[in-house]
Amino acid sequence: MTKIQVKDLVNRFERYAPRNLAHEKDPIGLHFGSLDQTIEKVLVTLDVRPETVQEAIDQSCDFIFAHHPPIFQPVASFDLNIPQNQMYARLIKNDIAVYAAHTNLDAAENGMNDWLAAALDLENPEIMQVTQTIDGKDYGYGRVGNLREAVSFDSFLEEVKSTFAVEAVRYVGEDTGRNIGRVAVMGGSGGSYFSSALEKEADVFITGDLSYHVAHDIQASGMYAIDPGHHIESVCIQHLTALFKEWAKEENWDIEIRASDLNTDPFQFI
Repeated sequence: MTKIQVKDLVNRFERYAPRNLAHEKDPIGLHFGSLDQTIEKVLVTLDVRPETVQEAIDQSCDFIFAHHPPIFQPVASFDLNIPQNQMYARLIKNDIAVYAAHTNLDAAENGMNDWLAAALDLENPEIMQVTQTIDGKDYGYGRVGNLREAVSFDSFLEEVKSTFAVEAVRYVGEDTGRNIGRVAVMGGSGGSYFSSALEKEADVFITGDLSYHVAHDIQASGMYAIDPGHHIESVCIQHLTALFKEWAKEENWDIEIRASDLNTDPFQFI
């Protein structure tokens, strides 16, 4: 078997979800470590949090592959009284490389939004908001597809809770007994894209972090909306883990791939 470096996995991944699919200001890529660093064990996670770093240390992982970038804003000072800086210091001290694939994974074919559409069992999903066309092929955010059969909105609310294993959801809509058949879904905070869901004639739009005023606009449009939280993107963990294991087998890489066991959703409900 072949020992690999960070760049071997990164290069293979960036053929799958190219960097040029990402939003221009999105801090994707390597956040800690070196592309030339030899790695033996990868931890796949949604978020890089102090508990995730401890998990990596406990499991002897030397590479964390995450969806959400750990550094969104430049570090103004490396004051170790700041918890986030403490986490950064532990990553460096323990020689753990960190790579983040964010909006490039969202826009990629067979990426985040396709996985969310598959979880909801949507038929014939199409891109909700095209962001780029490369060599005649469209890429973009969100997916819109049809349910196998129409269901009442109130029963669909329960289905969404079950599918994404969440205790509660917020929703917009009054007549919850009305049937729905066409669903739009977008990972992350997709409220600003709701007009694209309307244009695709979705009956309901599922996304996280809906704001008060956007919810009013959706309500006025007559479309339903469901906010099950940002953490539904954790579906990426199982898919990325399986993908990396497949590549490791194909390439005969001497690497272990581990899915994070942690729930990094900060919200609880009473």
